[in-house]
Amino acid sequence: MAYSATSAAGKAVQDIISDLPSLLAVAVVDATSGMALASHSNSPTLNPETAAAYNAEVVKQKQKAMSALKLQGEKIEDILISLSNQLHLIKLSDNGTKFIYLAVNPRDTNLAIAREVLRTHVEQLN
Repeated sequence: MAYSATSAAGKAVQDIISDLPSLLAVAVVDATSGMALASHSNSPTLNPETAAAYNAEVVKQKQKAMSALKLQGEKIEDILISLSNQLHLIKLSDNGTKFIYLAVNPRDTNLAIAREVLRTHVEQLN
């Protein structure tokens, strides 16, 4: 557990844990630096700080691709990465400066519910 419940990022992590107690990992991330502002993991093998740094690169590369494709007026809402036994979601804040990274087991967590939880709590970060 790497967060303070007094910060906006820590409060968001705490609220997401409350809404999705079976999650594997969650982090609130600074999109520019890739630094986890708050994080938590229920899995001994999943380090949310490491995931935060690499997923910041995923966001940056997608933004570069959108620019190369001249997709003006578009912004990333979220990114879903489906693995064999995990779902990884990245939900960007409205201004794009932060994102929430969430890893769940699809057998334990409904994707639609996970997306709604992220949508609700990303608003705390603006």
